[in-house]
Amino acid sequence: MMFTNSFSQARFWKTYVSCKGYSHGEIPDLTGKVAIVTGANTGLGYATTVALAAHGAHVFLACRSQQRATDAIERAKKEIKEKYPQAAKPKLEFLELDLNDLAKSRQAARNFKAKNLPLHILVCNSGIMLVPFALSADGIETQFAVNHMGHFVFTLGLLDRLKESQPSRIAILSSIGHEGTVQGGIDFDYINDETKSTSFSRYGRSKLANVLFAKALARRLEKERVYVNVAHPGYVRTELTRYSKDVVGSLTVKIFDAIGGFVAMTPTVGSLTQLYIATSPKIESEDTRGRYFIPIAHEILPSSYARDEELQEKLWTFSEKLVHEKIGELY
Repeated sequence: MMFTNSFSQARFWKTYVSCKGYSHGEIPDLTGKVAIVTGANTGLGYATTVALAAHGAHVFLACRSQQRATDAIERAKKEIKEKYPQAAKPKLEFLELDLNDLAKSRQAARNFKAKNLPLHILVCNSGIMLVPFALSADGIETQFAVNHMGHFVFTLGLLDRLKESQPSRIAILSSIGHEGTVQGGIDFDYINDETKSTSFSRYGRSKLANVLFAKALARRLEKERVYVNVAHPGYVRTELTRYSKDVVGSLTVKIFDAIGGFVAMTPTVGSLTQLYIATSPKIESEDTRGRYFIPIAHEILPSSYARDEELQEKLWTFSEKLVHEKIGELY
Protein backbone atom coordinates (compact mmCIF):
# COMPACT_ATOMS: atom_id res chain seq x y z
CA MET A 1 0.00 0.00 0.00
CA MET A 2 1.53 3.31 -1.09
CA PHE A 3 0.47 6.59 0.48
CA THR A 4 0.03 9.55 -1.83
CA ASN A 5 0.55 12.64 0.27
CA SER A 6 3.65 12.88 2.46
CA PHE A 7 2.67 16.37 3.64
CA SER A 8 -0.59 15.20 5.15
CA GLN A 9 1.24 12.23 6.67
CA ALA A 10 3.61 14.60 8.46
CA ARG A 11 0.71 16.67 9.69
CA PHE A 12 -1.02 13.49 10.83
CA TRP A 13 1.84 12.38 13.08
CA LYS A 14 2.19 15.87 14.49
CA THR A 15 -1.31 15.66 15.93
CA TYR A 16 -0.16 12.93 18.31
CA VAL A 17 1.63 15.59 20.34
CA SER A 18 -1.04 18.26 19.85
CA CYS A 19 -3.73 19.13 22.35
CA LYS A 20 -7.11 17.56 21.82
CA GLY A 21 -9.35 19.78 19.74
CA TYR A 22 -12.61 18.63 21.34
CA SER A 23 -13.94 16.92 24.44
CA HIS A 24 -17.20 15.43 25.63
CA GLY A 25 -17.60 18.40 27.93
CA GLU A 26 -17.76 20.70 24.91
CA ILE A 27 -20.69 18.91 23.29
CA PRO A 28 -23.63 21.33 23.51
CA ASP A 29 -27.13 20.55 24.72
CA LEU A 30 -28.78 18.58 21.92
CA THR A 31 -32.28 18.49 23.37
CA GLY A 32 -34.79 18.55 20.53
CA LYS A 33 -32.24 17.33 17.97
CA VAL A 34 -32.75 14.10 16.03
CA ALA A 35 -29.76 12.06 14.90
CA ILE A 36 -29.04 8.92 12.92
CA VAL A 37 -25.82 6.94 13.41
CA THR A 38 -25.04 4.10 11.01
CA GLY A 39 -23.32 1.06 12.49
CA ALA A 40 -24.36 2.27 15.93
CA ASN A 41 -24.39 -1.03 17.77
CA THR A 42 -20.63 -1.31 18.28
CA GLY A 43 -17.30 0.53 18.32
CA LEU A 44 -17.21 4.15 17.21
CA GLY A 45 -20.86 4.13 16.23
CA TYR A 46 -21.91 3.00 19.69
CA ALA A 47 -19.67 5.56 21.42
CA THR A 48 -21.06 8.30 19.18
CA THR A 49 -24.61 7.20 19.95
CA VAL A 50 -24.00 7.29 23.70
CA ALA A 51 -22.51 10.78 23.53
CA LEU A 52 -25.32 12.20 21.39
CA ALA A 53 -28.09 10.63 23.50
CA ALA A 54 -26.44 11.64 26.77
CA HIS A 55 -26.57 15.26 25.61
CA GLY A 56 -30.26 15.10 24.78
CA ALA A 57 -30.47 13.97 21.15
CA HIS A 58 -33.08 11.49 19.96
CA VAL A 59 -30.83 8.91 18.28
CA PHE A 60 -31.71 6.26 15.73
CA LEU A 61 -29.32 3.34 15.59
CA ALA A 62 -29.19 2.46 11.89
CA CYS A 63 -28.08 -1.17 11.87
CA ARG A 64 -28.64 -4.38 9.98
CA SER A 65 -29.47 -6.50 13.04
CA GLN A 66 -32.40 -5.49 15.23
CA GLN A 67 -31.23 -7.77 18.03
CA ARG A 68 -27.76 -6.22 18.13
CA ALA A 69 -29.26 -2.74 18.01
CA THR A 70 -31.67 -3.60 20.84
CA ASP A 71 -28.81 -4.97 22.94
CA ALA A 72 -26.81 -1.80 22.23
CA ILE A 73 -29.75 0.38 23.26
CA GLU A 74 -30.05 -1.37 26.62
CA ARG A 75 -26.30 -1.14 27.12
CA ALA A 76 -26.30 2.54 26.22
CA LYS A 77 -29.12 3.34 28.64
CA LYS A 78 -27.17 1.79 31.49
CA GLU A 79 -23.95 3.54 30.49
CA ILE A 80 -25.62 6.93 30.23
CA LYS A 81 -27.26 6.49 33.62
CA GLU A 82 -23.87 5.69 35.18
CA LYS A 83 -21.72 8.27 33.39
CA TYR A 84 -24.26 11.07 32.99
CA PRO A 85 -26.50 10.90 36.08
CA GLN A 86 -27.95 14.35 35.35
CA ALA A 87 -28.97 13.42 31.81
CA ALA A 88 -32.61 13.05 30.88
CA LYS A 89 -33.93 9.61 29.95
CA PRO A 90 -32.22 8.81 26.64
CA LYS A 91 -34.27 8.50 23.45
CA LEU A 92 -32.89 5.61 21.41
CA GLU A 93 -34.54 3.72 18.54
CA PHE A 94 -33.65 1.09 15.98
CA LEU A 95 -33.72 1.84 12.25
CA GLU A 96 -33.10 -1.11 9.96
CA LEU A 97 -30.32 -0.41 7.46
CA ASP A 98 -28.38 -2.85 5.28
CA LEU A 99 -25.68 -0.92 3.44
CA ASN A 100 -24.77 -4.02 1.44
CA ASP A 101 -28.07 -3.68 -0.45
CA LEU A 102 -28.92 -0.47 -2.34
CA ALA A 103 -32.67 -1.05 -2.32
CA LYS A 104 -32.62 -1.63 1.44
CA SER A 105 -30.50 1.49 1.94
CA ARG A 106 -33.08 3.48 -0.01
CA GLN A 107 -35.92 1.90 1.95
CA ALA A 108 -34.24 2.77 5.26
CA ALA A 109 -34.26 6.44 4.28
CA ARG A 110 -37.90 6.18 3.28
CA ASN A 111 -38.78 4.45 6.55
CA PHE A 112 -37.18 7.22 8.58
CA LYS A 113 -38.93 9.96 6.60
CA ALA A 114 -42.27 8.20 7.17
CA LYS A 115 -41.85 8.94 10.89
CA ASN A 116 -42.32 12.66 10.08
CA LEU A 117 -39.43 13.68 12.31
CA PRO A 118 -36.78 16.31 11.60
CA LEU A 119 -33.19 15.21 11.07
CA HIS A 120 -30.40 17.40 12.41
CA ILE A 121 -27.42 15.03 12.53
CA LEU A 122 -26.47 12.17 10.22
CA VAL A 123 -23.32 10.25 11.11
CA CYS A 124 -22.21 7.90 8.31
CA ASN A 125 -20.07 5.75 10.57
CA SER A 126 -20.57 2.15 9.48
CA GLY A 127 -17.92 0.40 7.43
CA ILE A 128 -15.96 -2.76 6.71
CA MET A 129 -12.22 -3.18 6.33
CA LEU A 130 -9.86 -5.64 4.62
CA VAL A 131 -12.52 -8.25 3.94
CA PRO A 132 -11.91 -10.99 1.37
CA PHE A 133 -13.05 -10.12 -2.14
CA ALA A 134 -16.80 -10.53 -2.59
CA LEU A 135 -19.73 -8.85 -4.30
CA SER A 136 -22.65 -7.13 -2.60
CA ALA A 137 -26.33 -7.97 -3.09
CA ASP A 138 -26.18 -5.71 -6.15
CA GLY A 139 -23.02 -7.24 -7.59
CA ILE A 140 -20.66 -4.47 -6.44
CA GLU A 141 -17.31 -5.08 -4.70
CA THR A 142 -18.28 -5.15 -1.04
CA GLN A 143 -15.93 -2.58 0.50
CA PHE A 144 -16.94 -0.03 -2.14
CA ALA A 145 -20.59 -1.07 -1.83
CA VAL A 146 -20.86 -0.83 1.96
CA ASN A 147 -18.47 2.01 2.70
CA HIS A 148 -19.54 4.27 -0.17
CA MET A 149 -22.53 3.20 -2.26
CA GLY A 150 -24.86 2.29 0.62
CA HIS A 151 -24.13 5.58 2.36
CA PHE A 152 -24.48 7.47 -0.93
CA VAL A 153 -28.03 6.17 -1.38
CA PHE A 154 -28.99 6.51 2.29
CA THR A 155 -27.64 10.06 2.62
CA LEU A 156 -29.20 11.39 -0.57
CA GLY A 157 -32.48 9.75 0.41
CA LEU A 158 -32.44 11.82 3.61
CA LEU A 159 -31.17 15.04 2.10
CA ASP A 160 -34.53 16.78 1.79
CA ARG A 161 -35.23 16.11 5.48
CA LEU A 162 -31.79 17.45 6.45
CA LYS A 163 -32.47 20.61 4.43
CA GLU A 164 -35.88 21.03 6.06
CA SER A 165 -34.26 20.68 9.49
CA GLN A 166 -31.32 23.04 8.96
CA PRO A 167 -29.02 23.95 10.50
CA SER A 168 -27.98 20.31 10.23
CA ARG A 169 -24.84 18.22 9.95
CA ILE A 170 -23.56 15.28 7.96
CA ALA A 171 -20.47 13.61 9.42
CA ILE A 172 -18.85 11.08 7.12
CA LEU A 173 -16.30 8.65 8.51
CA SER A 174 -13.31 8.01 6.26
CA SER A 175 -9.75 6.94 7.11
CA ILE A 176 -6.17 7.90 6.50
CA GLY A 177 -6.28 4.66 4.55
CA HIS A 178 -7.84 6.71 1.73
CA GLU A 179 -4.26 7.55 0.78
CA GLY A 180 -3.54 3.89 0.04
CA THR A 181 -5.96 3.60 -2.85
CA VAL A 182 -5.51 2.15 -6.33
CA GLN A 183 -3.57 3.94 -9.08
CA GLY A 184 -5.62 6.88 -10.31
CA GLY A 185 -7.69 7.05 -7.12
CA ILE A 186 -10.84 5.32 -8.36
CA ASP A 187 -10.52 2.73 -11.13
CA PHE A 188 -14.11 3.01 -12.30
CA ASP A 189 -13.77 0.37 -15.03
CA TYR A 190 -12.31 -2.23 -12.67
CA ILE A 191 -14.32 -1.91 -9.44
CA ASN A 192 -15.30 -5.58 -9.63
CA ASP A 193 -12.03 -6.94 -11.06
CA GLU A 194 -10.29 -8.76 -8.23
CA THR A 195 -7.03 -8.97 -10.19
CA LYS A 196 -6.66 -5.18 -10.46
CA SER A 197 -6.59 -4.47 -6.71
CA THR A 198 -5.89 -5.89 -3.26
CA SER A 199 -7.97 -5.93 -0.08
CA PHE A 200 -5.83 -3.01 1.11
CA SER A 201 -6.25 -0.89 -2.02
CA ARG A 202 -9.96 -1.73 -2.21
CA TYR A 203 -10.35 -0.45 1.33
CA GLY A 204 -8.37 2.68 0.43
CA ARG A 205 -10.51 3.18 -2.66
CA SER A 206 -13.72 3.01 -0.61
CA LYS A 207 -12.37 5.45 1.96
CA LEU A 208 -11.23 7.83 -0.77
CA ALA A 209 -14.77 7.64 -2.13
CA ASN A 210 -16.03 8.82 1.28
CA VAL A 211 -13.92 11.99 1.08
CA LEU A 212 -14.73 12.62 -2.58
CA PHE A 213 -18.45 12.21 -1.90
CA ALA A 214 -18.32 14.51 1.12
CA LYS A 215 -16.59 17.26 -0.82
CA ALA A 216 -18.94 16.97 -3.78
CA LEU A 217 -21.96 17.01 -1.47
CA ALA A 218 -20.64 19.98 0.52
CA ARG A 219 -20.27 21.92 -2.71
CA ARG A 220 -23.87 21.16 -3.66
CA LEU A 221 -25.03 22.39 -0.27
CA GLU A 222 -22.94 25.56 -0.12
CA LYS A 223 -26.06 27.76 -0.08
CA GLU A 224 -27.76 25.67 2.62
CA ARG A 225 -27.07 25.46 6.32
CA VAL A 226 -26.27 21.78 5.97
CA TYR A 227 -22.63 21.23 6.94
CA VAL A 228 -20.84 18.20 5.51
CA ASN A 229 -17.40 17.22 6.79
CA VAL A 230 -15.18 14.14 7.02
CA ALA A 231 -13.42 12.45 9.92
CA HIS A 232 -10.51 10.04 10.21
CA PRO A 233 -10.94 8.65 13.75
CA GLY A 234 -7.36 7.46 14.23
CA TYR A 235 -6.15 4.12 15.56
CA VAL A 236 -9.06 2.88 17.64
CA ARG A 237 -9.77 -0.45 19.33
CA THR A 238 -12.89 -1.63 17.49
CA GLU A 239 -14.20 -4.73 15.74
CA LEU A 240 -13.44 -3.25 12.29
CA THR A 241 -10.64 -5.73 11.63
CA ARG A 242 -12.61 -8.79 12.74
CA TYR A 243 -12.55 -10.26 9.22
CA SER A 244 -8.96 -9.27 8.44
CA LYS A 245 -7.44 -12.60 9.48
CA ASP A 246 -8.77 -14.09 6.24
CA VAL A 247 -6.66 -11.54 4.36
CA VAL A 248 -3.54 -10.92 6.44
CA GLY A 249 -3.52 -14.02 8.65
CA SER A 250 -4.39 -14.69 12.29
CA LEU A 251 -0.87 -14.00 13.57
CA THR A 252 -0.76 -10.52 12.01
CA VAL A 253 -4.16 -9.69 13.49
CA LYS A 254 -3.01 -10.87 16.93
CA ILE A 255 0.13 -8.72 16.69
CA PHE A 256 -1.87 -5.65 15.75
CA ASP A 257 -4.40 -6.36 18.50
CA ALA A 258 -1.56 -6.63 21.02
CA ILE A 259 -0.03 -3.34 19.86
CA GLY A 260 -3.45 -1.75 19.85
CA GLY A 261 -3.90 -2.67 23.48
CA PHE A 262 -1.10 -0.21 24.30
CA VAL A 263 -1.43 2.60 21.75
CA ALA A 264 -4.93 2.51 20.28
CA MET A 265 -7.61 4.88 21.50
CA THR A 266 -10.82 3.66 23.06
CA PRO A 267 -13.96 4.21 20.97
CA THR A 268 -15.04 6.85 23.48
CA VAL A 269 -11.97 8.92 22.67
CA GLY A 270 -11.80 7.93 19.01
CA SER A 271 -15.36 9.11 18.40
CA LEU A 272 -14.52 12.69 19.40
CA THR A 273 -13.45 13.78 15.92
CA GLN A 274 -16.73 12.75 14.32
CA LEU A 275 -18.59 14.18 17.31
CA TYR A 276 -16.78 17.46 16.69
CA ILE A 277 -18.03 17.79 13.13
CA ALA A 278 -21.48 16.55 14.17
CA THR A 279 -22.00 18.84 17.17
CA SER A 280 -19.42 21.61 17.67
CA PRO A 281 -20.84 25.15 17.37
CA LYS A 282 -17.59 26.10 15.57
CA ILE A 283 -18.67 24.18 12.48
CA GLU A 284 -21.50 26.64 11.91
CA SER A 285 -19.86 29.80 13.27
CA GLU A 286 -16.78 29.25 11.08
CA ASP A 287 -18.82 27.96 8.11
CA THR A 288 -16.80 24.75 7.95
CA ARG A 289 -17.70 22.66 4.91
CA GLY A 290 -16.10 19.78 3.05
CA ARG A 291 -13.11 19.65 5.42
CA TYR A 292 -11.11 16.66 6.57
CA PHE A 293 -10.39 16.17 10.28
CA ILE A 294 -8.13 13.76 12.16
CA PRO A 295 -7.66 13.06 15.92
CA ILE A 296 -8.65 14.86 17.89
CA ALA A 297 -10.59 17.37 15.77
CA HIS A 298 -7.59 18.73 13.87
CA GLU A 299 -8.04 19.75 10.25
CA ILE A 300 -5.48 18.72 7.64
CA LEU A 301 -5.50 18.32 3.87
CA PRO A 302 -6.52 14.90 2.57
CA SER A 303 -4.67 13.32 -0.35
CA SER A 304 -4.28 15.03 -3.71
CA TYR A 305 -6.76 12.53 -5.16
CA ALA A 306 -9.33 13.57 -2.54
CA ARG A 307 -8.89 17.23 -3.46
CA ASP A 308 -9.37 16.58 -7.18
CA GLU A 309 -12.69 18.23 -8.05
CA GLU A 310 -12.88 16.46 -11.39
CA LEU A 311 -12.53 13.10 -9.65
CA GLN A 312 -15.17 14.12 -7.11
CA GLU A 313 -17.65 14.84 -9.89
CA LYS A 314 -16.71 11.72 -11.80
CA LEU A 315 -17.45 9.60 -8.73
CA TRP A 316 -20.79 11.37 -8.22
CA THR A 317 -21.85 10.68 -11.82
CA PHE A 318 -20.61 7.08 -11.64
CA SER A 319 -22.48 6.48 -8.36
CA GLU A 320 -25.75 7.91 -9.69
CA LYS A 321 -25.50 5.82 -12.84
CA LEU A 322 -24.75 2.68 -10.83
CA VAL A 323 -27.79 3.25 -8.62
CA HIS A 324 -30.06 3.72 -11.64
CA GLU A 325 -28.70 0.53 -13.21
CA LYS A 326 -29.18 -1.52 -10.05
CA ILE A 327 -32.40 -0.23 -8.45
CA GLY A 328 -33.82 2.49 -10.66
CA GLU A 329 -34.87 5.56 -8.68
CA LEU A 330 -32.32 6.95 -6.28
CA TYR A 331 -34.92 8.27 -3.86
